[in-house]
Order: sequence, then C-alpha cells, then structure tokens
Amino acid sequence: MSVLVWLRRDLRLDDNPALNWAVAQRGPVYVAYIHAPEEAAPWAPGAASRWWQQQSLRALAAALRERGGRLLLRRGPSEQALRDLLRDTGADTLAFNRVYEPALVARDQALCKKLEAADISVHVSNGSLLHEPWTIATKSGGPYKVFSPYWKACLELPEPAKPEALDAQARFGDGDSLPLHALELLDEHRWHEKLHEHWTPGEAGAQQRLEGFVDEALADYPEGRDRPDRDGTSRLSPHLHHGELSPRQVWQATRGHAGQGQRKFRAELGWREFGYHLLWHFPETPQANFNPRFNGFSWRAGQAAGGDLEAWQRGQTGIDIIDAGMRQLWASGWMHNRVRMLVGSLLTKNLGIHWREGARWFWDTLVDADLANNTLGWQWVAGCGADAAPYFRIFNPETQAERHDPDGRYRRRWLRGAARPDEAIVDLKASREAALAAYQDIRAGSD
Repeated sequence: MSVLVWLRRDLRLDDNPALNWAVAQRGPVYVAYIHAPEEAAPWAPGAASRWWQQQSLRALAAALRERGGRLLLRRGPSEQALRDLLRDTGADTLAFNRVYEPALVARDQALCKKLEAADISVHVSNGSLLHEPWTIATKSGGPYKVFSPYWKACLELPEPAKPEALDAQARFGDGDSLPLHALELLDEHRWHEKLHEHWTPGEAGAQQRLEGFVDEALADYPEGRDRPDRDGTSRLSPHLHHGELSPRQVWQATRGHAGQGQRKFRAELGWREFGYHLLWHFPETPQANFNPRFNGFSWRAGQAAGGDLEAWQRGQTGIDIIDAGMRQLWASGWMHNRVRMLVGSLLTKNLGIHWREGARWFWDTLVDADLANNTLGWQWVAGCGADAAPYFRIFNPETQAERHDPDGRYRRRWLRGAARPDEAIVDLKASREAALAAYQDIRAGSD
C-alpha cells in the first residue's frame, strides 16, 4: 500500500498520527501540502499567519529531506490537487489529520465522499487535540457551555496517550513539487520581515521553546502568566496552531512537574480544547454572538467605529498599556494574554466597538491566529460568549498596568520612540459607566 499524507495544520514529523499510520502500512509514503486559502473563506489565513506558514514549510521540507523524503507543494483547488498527486505518485490511499473550521469541515466531508466513490481509501486521524470535540458531552448528551465542568470531565478521562516519534524506517517517495515561493504566502508589503527577530518557526524551534518553558517558567506559571514584563508564558500558541507541536507532546513534557504550575498550564491547554469544542458545536459563532440577547446590542462597527478603531489598531489611544500591547502585536505578531484582555475590554466596552472588528484585526496580525480561540477570547471579553466575562467586568487599564507591570518595563519597551497623542481618546470613567448602563439593559431584558 502506498499512502499520500495531506498536511494542513500538522507541520511536523513526530507525533503526527496521519503520518505515523501511513508509515505503519510499510509502503512508500508521499507527503504533500496544498495551499488553497480560498477554501477557508471567510477566514483565510491572515498575513502574519501566512508568514509563519512560509517559514514552517521551509523547515519541514528540510527535515523531510534529512529523512530521505520530499515535501510536495501544490496550489488548490484541493480536490483537483489531490487527484493529481494520487495519480502522479500512484498512491492508493489518502491520510490526513482533521481540521475543525466550519468551511474546511464541509470541504473535507465532501472531498472524502468523492474520493471513496472513486475507490480511493481515506484514513482520517486526530492530530490537533487531546480530545475530539464530540467526545466530551454533558450527562444529557449535549455540549458544554461553561469551561470548568468541561475541563473537569476531560480530567476524569484516561491520561492522553504518549507521543509517538516517527519510525526511523519510514520509506518516503519522491515527486514533483512547486517551489515554496510559488505559493505566494508572503504579503507584498513585507511588513512581516521584522517577525524573524521574535520567532523560530518549525518543529525544532517548537521543541526548543517547549523545553525552555518547562525548565525555566512552568513552576512559576500561576504568577508569571499575568506579568507581561516577564517571560513567564509558554509562547507555544503559534507552534500549536500550525501543528509544529502536538498537545500530547506538551502534556507529556509537563509530566513529572506536579504542582500548581503544571495544573494551571494544563488548564490553559484545556481552554484551547474548549474553544474547539464550542466551534464544532456552534459553528456560527465566529460571526454571530453566542448569546443571542446581544444581537440587538448597539456596538459600533464599520464606518461608525471611525478613527477610534484606527487609533486602537495603531497603538495611538493615549493609554500606555493598551498602546504598548498593540505595538507589541504589530512588531512581533503576538501579544501577552493579560494585555489581550485589556485591549479587548477597552475596544468593546470603553470604545463600544463590535468585537468582530477586534477579532478581524487579530486574525490578520497574530502569528497564532486560531479561529476557535480567537472567537472564544473575543466573545469572552465582550461578554456575549460562552463562559463570558460578567457584563460588569470592565478592566481598568491603568490599575491593571500598576498591578501587572509595576515597574513599567513592558510599557517602556514597546512605547520607546513612539509618537503618542497628547491625551487619551476616551474617558475611562465615563465610558465605563455608559457601558455598565448598556450591559445592564441587556441583563434586564433577560429577566
């Protein structure tokens, strides 16, 4: 049996279930990546994410060459590209790991039916999650809508299986491939070039980052995770999103590190899983409020958001911690999670701008832009999502900065040399009171 392995967001060789299954068939294995962003519409990968894909594919191709294989690159449509690859390689079986975005789920289901009707065997695996979204259910059989009971149910299951390294005896086939630049992943303005200063995409970089975090920051994670002035978070989210690292590998790395740090960090893995659980069961939520009571809420959007949205995007609000976070995002493609909550709260509650405007900006500028978790985070902070922050939770960025960046180191780093407005674009106290009144109306309407 010869197998074609179709990679998507599983750009690694070790602990790759689809690849491991293919190698176990003991025939030649062909490894391919197809660039078809239009099939993910309306959530095609943003500019920062495409930069990461470019670097990760280059690293993967090099790793595969060291094992005697070749990464076969193609452009979409995916169905035709797969049919061509199957014909050209002579493979009689297709193997891939699932993705969970609604548009891609529909595409994959239709594609599998067509290939199986053409006598092509298809093998599908889970390479991205500890638990498939449909395997965790309430006692009534429905999906969870609150994180704590969801994660409790996950922890009651057997420990995740140990990661599997790629068999050293793997036999890889060869074939024709497009050059990487032909995928046209990079933005023509090349704003992304500065991202090289902050990241090492690829499986080797992911493993190095994981080992460094576990050795140096895991024990202090409960406190360190809230301090943007420290390197206290894992920064593994882009590696997980692009599949250079599996959640089983992360789970395994934290074994033997009992304590609050391990438990808190694993719960963050659980939060990631919860995002996929919700996206699977509520596929409309990247565009629609999870809580329908907010459908009539008077957020500003589009032209109504005006210059306030642009000032927020460019780090020109006049509020130090907010502007530092937005400048960190623009410079590095990433933002500390505590600061993400602050900039999200300011946008949706103080400025009254629709959470979808923030989600779209993050989608284009984050190297870890992930539909499930981007949606979960923005709806949480806006107060309209599952397990949402209470309507009255409106973060004060000034007091938050004093608490979590007490020496101002984070703010100084990202504001150094920046031209700043003379005053803030919004009155924090007055806008908080207006937001509380508006949210109270939503709450009263549900009573």
